[in-house]
Amino acid sequence: FSAEQEAQALRKAMKGFGTDEDAIIETLTKLNVSQRQQVLITYKSTIGRDLIDDLKSELSGNFEKVIIALMTPTTMYDVHELRRALKGAGTDEGCLIEILASRTNAEIRHINENYKLQYGSTLEDDIVSDTSSMFRRVLVSLATGNRDEGTFVDEALAQQDAQCLYEAGEKKWGTDEVQFMSILCTRNRCHLLRVFDVYRVIANKDITESIKSEMSGDLEDALLAVVKCMRNKPAYFAERLYKSMKGLGTDDSTLIRVMVSRSEVDMLYIRREFLATYGKSLHSFIKGDCSGDYRKVLLRLCGG
Repeated sequence: FSAEQEAQALRKAMKGFGTDEDAIIETLTKLNVSQRQQVLITYKSTIGRDLIDDLKSELSGNFEKVIIALMTPTTMYDVHELRRALKGAGTDEGCLIEILASRTNAEIRHINENYKLQYGSTLEDDIVSDTSSMFRRVLVSLATGNRDEGTFVDEALAQQDAQCLYEAGEKKWGTDEVQFMSILCTRNRCHLLRVFDVYRVIANKDITESIKSEMSGDLEDALLAVVKCMRNKPAYFAERLYKSMKGLGTDDSTLIRVMVSRSEVDMLYIRREFLATYGKSLHSFIKGDCSGDYRKVLLRLCGG
């Protein structure tokens, strides 16, 4: 890998009349996120121009969005997406839920630090001013990045948690959402998987069915996302991708965010889950749903 060579290749692709989009796709998708950051710096030092500005002036639409996303450091990309979700036109609840429910404690702490540096307000303050009621409390809890990340399963506590969830939902009239939040947003993954097993025995139904029947709207979506991420994160992202493309129109912001943010993390597992769940490959889905350079770059990311 030579940052200088790649920087020159990008400049060549954009210089003169017309843009060589294929060369841009080829160059950027073969690099990993830290190599792309090196190219960014080298481009400025050897060519004396800002690569992001050049890309923005040459590209447009969803293709531009993917390329700029690829050029953004991982944490900053999450920060920008959260900010857009909170401060754009209307709140993008799906984006808030997806990022906060799926990132690790360390990732969330980095997001919080960078968010404050970038925007001068804290992520928590912006969540509080933009969302309401129980949904707000779940997001604030997830945004603290304070989940137990150990692997210890306390059998007695698992029994107690499962019973608590049952009594907070199925067993009573009305729902005690705080119980759901405090258990689902703080316990470690191994412990929760045990809780879900015990819950099925006590309630005679899966925890996700109970959440669906007891909650609604954004709160339901948030708690379901937490459960799905605990059980099988790649399957959760496969579902996000499927829903972004199925039916009329494409939810491009979700499609782009998941493809870019997971391309170097668990894309191969996401592809496997996608095929197993929906009977079609992610590749064929993207191919049928997108077009042009946008499609080309997403298919390259689909390679993982």
